[in-house]
Amino acid sequence: MFIYLSKKIAIPNNTKLKCVSWNREQGYIACGGEDGLLKVLKLETQQSKDAKVRGLAAPSNLSMNQSLEGHSGAVQVVTWNEHYQKLTTSDQYGLIIVWMLYKGSWYEEMINNRNKSVVRSMAWNADGQKICIVYEDGAVIVGSVDGNRIWGKELKGMQLCQVEWSADGKLLLFGMTNGETQIFDSQGNFCSKLGLFCLTNVTGAVKIAGLEWYNGSSGYVEPGCPCLALCFDNGRAQVMRSEMDENPVLLDTGMYVAQIQWNQTGSVLAIAGSQKAQQGDKDINVVQFYTPFGEHLRTLKVPGKQMLSCSWEGGGLRIALAVDSFIYFANIRPKYKWGYCANTVVYAFTKPERPEHCVVFWDTKNTERYIKYVKNLISVTAYGDHCILATKADDTTGQYVLVLCNSIGTPLDSKYIDIEPVHVAMTRTHVIASSREAFYTWQFKTPKKLTAMEVHQSTSKKKDGRERVFHIDDTPSGAGEGYTDFSKAFTGTRDKITCLCASDKMLIIGRETGTLHRYSLPHLALVNKYALNCRPHGLSLNCNSTRLAIIDISGILSFFDLDVKFTNPEGQEVQGSTLNFERKDVWDMKWAEDNSELFAMMEKTRMYIFRNLDPEEPILSSGYICNFEDLQIKSVLMDEVMKDPEHPNKENLLDMEIKSLRDSRDLLDKVGIEDASQFIEDNPHPRLWRLLAEAALENLDLKVADQAFVRCRDYQGIEFVKKLGNLQSEMMKQAEVAAYFKRFEEAERMYLDMDRRDLAVNLRVKLGDWFRVVQLLKTGSGGGDDQQLEDAWNAIGDYYADRQKWQQAVTYYVQGRNQERLAECYYMLEDFGGLHKMVESLPENHRLLPEIAGMFVTVGMCEQAVEAYLKCNRVKAAIDCCVHLNQWNQAVDLAKAHNVKEIDALLGKYASHLLEKDKKLQAIELYRKSNHYLEAAKLMFKIADEYAKKRVKPLRTKKMYVLAALLIEQYHDQIKVSSKLKAKGKREASSALAGLLEEDAIATSDSKLIDNAWRGAEAFHFFLLAQRQLYQGYVDASMKTVLHLRDYDDIMDPVDIYSLLGLAACANRAFGTCSKAFIKLESLETLSPDHLQQYEDLALNIFTKHSPKDTRSNKSECTSCETMIPDWCAVCPSCDTKFPTCIVTGRPLMDYQFWMCANCKHRAYENEISALSNCPLCHASI
Repeated sequence: MFIYLSKKIAIPNNTKLKCVSWNREQGYIACGGEDGLLKVLKLETQQSKDAKVRGLAAPSNLSMNQSLEGHSGAVQVVTWNEHYQKLTTSDQYGLIIVWMLYKGSWYEEMINNRNKSVVRSMAWNADGQKICIVYEDGAVIVGSVDGNRIWGKELKGMQLCQVEWSADGKLLLFGMTNGETQIFDSQGNFCSKLGLFCLTNVTGAVKIAGLEWYNGSSGYVEPGCPCLALCFDNGRAQVMRSEMDENPVLLDTGMYVAQIQWNQTGSVLAIAGSQKAQQGDKDINVVQFYTPFGEHLRTLKVPGKQMLSCSWEGGGLRIALAVDSFIYFANIRPKYKWGYCANTVVYAFTKPERPEHCVVFWDTKNTERYIKYVKNLISVTAYGDHCILATKADDTTGQYVLVLCNSIGTPLDSKYIDIEPVHVAMTRTHVIASSREAFYTWQFKTPKKLTAMEVHQSTSKKKDGRERVFHIDDTPSGAGEGYTDFSKAFTGTRDKITCLCASDKMLIIGRETGTLHRYSLPHLALVNKYALNCRPHGLSLNCNSTRLAIIDISGILSFFDLDVKFTNPEGQEVQGSTLNFERKDVWDMKWAEDNSELFAMMEKTRMYIFRNLDPEEPILSSGYICNFEDLQIKSVLMDEVMKDPEHPNKENLLDMEIKSLRDSRDLLDKVGIEDASQFIEDNPHPRLWRLLAEAALENLDLKVADQAFVRCRDYQGIEFVKKLGNLQSEMMKQAEVAAYFKRFEEAERMYLDMDRRDLAVNLRVKLGDWFRVVQLLKTGSGGGDDQQLEDAWNAIGDYYADRQKWQQAVTYYVQGRNQERLAECYYMLEDFGGLHKMVESLPENHRLLPEIAGMFVTVGMCEQAVEAYLKCNRVKAAIDCCVHLNQWNQAVDLAKAHNVKEIDALLGKYASHLLEKDKKLQAIELYRKSNHYLEAAKLMFKIADEYAKKRVKPLRTKKMYVLAALLIEQYHDQIKVSSKLKAKGKREASSALAGLLEEDAIATSDSKLIDNAWRGAEAFHFFLLAQRQLYQGYVDASMKTVLHLRDYDDIMDPVDIYSLLGLAACANRAFGTCSKAFIKLESLETLSPDHLQQYEDLALNIFTKHSPKDTRSNKSECTSCETMIPDWCAVCPSCDTKFPTCIVTGRPLMDYQFWMCANCKHRAYENEISALSNCPLCHASI
């Protein structure tokens, strides 16, 4: 940051000023003084003749100078309400006036006078809704913006002198004349006293000079930074994070303070007052500027006897100072976090709503912006093609991070360091960061230069020889010293580092006492030490590292010649001397990249360009210099950019030419090539020779152009002149020159006038202006046009495809018959119908078919993918696609149709892979989809058997058995169909027989499984049925179902069957059957002794009360031999006739007519099944 006095306004009649206040929103300046003086001024920037002169450099005049009449005594307090455009003023008699703006002038709106005491301070809250007025006698009034009193209070025994609102408007701080500060809530209730930490060891009376609480309206420098400043007249101050902060930042300014004020972002605190001069007793007026963390930025000395007030402008670029009967204005040149690399301005700013810094990479060539949010940003440093973002690590380690970025903000590399990077410099190969005691060097490599091994190494956290740390008091010899740990870097030093700069050859470090250290790069040997007569604040080396520019703490620019040798008065040979050159109020400078004697510097609001220390006439500007090359200076108006940082405008970039370039241009325009050539010969520079070459080309003076291109070493230019020399037509030469100077419309017009449409087309093809190529080809005629037209259509298609406008791209690819890109566009548009049409329209074995098939595979469209693969005879790929998409049935069909043997092996492999991972259900689904029903059924039976053993819910187990049995049924159907297909010509009966024989041959090993497919399902079906009947009260039917269930003791646990039989028989009072069930249970070897004992006890309990006989026994007639048998009997004892079981009731079927399920082939009584809509066993629809 740099500050200098820029303007002075005198108040008429030498009336002394008491206060000044600058409206930050509308720019009005109110100043109050003795004898009721109250003026409202407005400084407005005038539009200068040169549109480039903007910002602080533009001339400003008073657009308003109104005296407000109403006060009779000295006006002591003025305060603005920016939200409602109101001015509140008070004088020595306690009269308060509120002023309002009406039709461009200020008028009284309200007047108030207590006639008891004098107003000492007034403050509006952050949103401008409330004002708090404090009187010296302890009276406090809080009013609303419309003039209504909200509350009033008299603080007994207190004399008030300051008031301030908290940022949220919930607290009020009252400063007392005895130096105390008390905290009240917004309703006037006392909360606590503010801790005073800055007055330790202070004796005597002190008075509060300023109480300022920044309201955060423009964001904070960093989250939780100090924002409440309290300053006393003796120069002691404390800056607190909140009203309860017990560890504030403490300042001792060493001055008598009149007033303090924060700037608009809370980043700088101005403390205005006076201090004793070093010689004599005279007081001098000064304004000191501090960061919220207590770092001293600058001191501004102001002429005059007594300074009583200061006030910041809204943009933070100017400050108004009330001294005697004058208002002084000082311009501030903030130290923005910015840099310039590869045509890109990199700058950072804060947003009120976000805690991070917003870093913008603004490509000035393409006007594109890349935004990056960075936490705890310290500084931005740029050089060449890269920039370094120095940040504080977002953790508790206390480390710092240096992030190397390219010109679009992509991080390329980063390093963690333990020292705070107070100063950072950068060269093409090195980054140097220093604290106040030590410096760290990092020889970075960009990804272009990194090998694969180095990339791997850079990712590891180990520090290599490319990183070194030195203490400033070390004397390295360049033989590889320097340490990689930071432990020694924290040793203190009496002479701290204040600045540094570096070039490819050397590193220069400046220290507080004016000592300069010169180190060689890359070896980092301490080559020399130089002594200066000032404290350096900024250093800069010229392009060949022979001369050093130094800007000291007070803005004086001087130069130091590093290589000159002379003999000092003691007779010793000394290297390096200060040049006899000095400029004051310098805040920025830049050496030319290509001339060691050229540099540009900013002095106040003027830019001076020097050639060998001789200045040219100054240029009005307030820009920050980006680059000085080719006799042109590029600067950026950072002040203007920061007004709307998210939308930088190209108008804020200034390109300025130095005098020799302007003179050469004038000579060429007004005098002629010969004189200009002589002038350039006397003042040689590659840029001037290029200017001469271009002018000679325009005049087709090829000889001069050739010589000039040789002098500026432009090989392409020499070749171009040679090409022009070979052309016969003058018109053709002019057209080529027009194209060379990028006047393409003119060149095209010339080609068309010469009837050389082909050259016009070639020109547009080189430029990539394909829309114009199409226009030219359509309007003309000639051979090869069709091919060129197709190329143009395709290029336009590429243009839209690159911008992801696929629909427009399709239109042009269709016209250009570019099937390959068309397929890609259809795929991106998800127009799979269009892709399928392409497959149909493409000839067989076309090279695009496999690609399109692959596109279908990625979105799971198996059928279309297979069609595309088959069209290009890639059967194996088609089968692989089916396997990949789990369409095994289609894969098997394809394999059979094309005699591919590997499918079964692949299927087996995949199934075994699934089984290894215990994914049995997926394996079953795999077998089922590939028509291997028997394998699927085997797995399903295994799962069902496991469920049965684990005693999972019976219904779930039944479902598993049903699914397994259904797979067996599908297996039967498959065998029948395949045998029919094999025996088309044979009789049906013989083919059916063949099918049975084939099935028998295939399944001899699995015959038991196939024959008894439904046994498991039947077992659990009847088990569930018996339970349901028992619980519904049909005990007899339940007992008969369980009696049938005895045949399934190979599937179900006999304990479950006979326990259920005993229960049902007992409930049915069939104690004979119950007795047999208990006998069977007691004979089971699987029962534990405890269970066996329980069964015996239960049997004893039942059969001591009831004899083991069935109370009733219903009989029915056998349908074969007419013998009377029990109605639960499934086999006739006389003729061995087996009766099927009804799956609805569990009773044997003895009717001749019955219902049979078409799916599972099980039977039921017709009258029983009529009430149901699904088969009770397999759940098929009836």
